[in-house]
Amino acid sequence: MNVRTLCLGILSFEEASGYEIKKMVEDGLFSHFIDASYGSIYPALTQMLKEGLVSVRAEEQSGKPDKKVYAITAEGQRALNEAVNVEPKKDKYKSEFLFQMLLMERVSPRHLIAAYDKQLDELRAEFERIGTCCDSAQEHPGTRFVNGYGHAVLSAAIAYMEENRAGLAKAAGDSGLQAAE
Repeated sequence: MNVRTLCLGILSFEEASGYEIKKMVEDGLFSHFIDASYGSIYPALTQMLKEGLVSVRAEEQSGKPDKKVYAITAEGQRALNEAVNVEPKKDKYKSEFLFQMLLMERVSPRHLIAAYDKQLDELRAEFERIGTCCDSAQEHPGTRFVNGYGHAVLSAAIAYMEENRAGLAKAAGDSGLQAAE
């Protein structure tokens, strides 16, 4: 998937400005797919506007320049359908935390504890965020599936970390990890 497809997907749910698209990619329903910067979103919107895949209208703002609000066109809907009707690439999962765990014998006990606790806290926070980020879109079957998948993956990761804390402490040779629970 690319930024163009991501933007079309977002606009298939609702009209949005470039800023709003960026916020949805960072914190919202679309934060789990690909990263996109303003430097990639705005050029994609400009190109799609030229191609007739999106339309734009100016919306007045008090004391600020007009906001450009983009909407997907019928041609954009067709392009989005074509873009998502392909076999997806294999998911990639990259984790600095897991790299540290792989090399735990090289990580000081203090840093290992901090990394472990930080990872578990972040997993728990993400689990909570998924439950609240898209309440208004819960009637959408795709949103329900994606949120359910996210909950399943995160709850399994949280359970694994909670169940294996003592084993990690033993493997690391540090009883301090158990004491940090």
